[in-house]
Amino acid sequence: MVLNNIEKLVEKYNNAETTLKEEAQLKAYFLSDDVAPHLEHYKPMFQYFSNAKKEQYTKDVPLKSNKTQLYKWISVAAVAVLMLGIFIPNWNSGPKTLSEYTPEEQKLYLETKQALALISNNLNQGLQGMNALDMAGDNLNRGLEKAHYISVYSNTTNKLLKN
Repeated sequence: MVLNNIEKLVEKYNNAETTLKEEAQLKAYFLSDDVAPHLEHYKPMFQYFSNAKKEQYTKDVPLKSNKTQLYKWISVAAVAVLMLGIFIPNWNSGPKTLSEYTPEEQKLYLETKQALALISNNLNQGLQGMNALDMAGDNLNRGLEKAHYISVYSNTTNKLLKN
């Protein structure tokens, strides 16, 4: 009777339908010395499971990483440099007026202003030329559309005259 019960439990175990209590019964049966010969091939599996529970990992697991703290200090230094770059030029009472610069700096400023005005003027003239080209392109496209109508008219006229 016990052998029938064990065979049913093995079948349930293979189908993953056993409870923990039934698995404990199987474990106790297969760890004993009187196992039926046709069930002997299950014995090493249950012995392995019981031995695996007793195993322990004894190596120390290092918890500290080997990364240096250099990256943190680099980011702190970068923020400090940015802050100094922003605040030091504006340390005085705001931007200077043109009269506070030296005569040489004033001359360079005026020359730069004139050069930029000349570039702006030339760019505006070029833009007007581009507008004229754009208008000419639009007119050309309209002409091509009308030429297409002429070819369609010509084709239909040829068809009518042939009939």
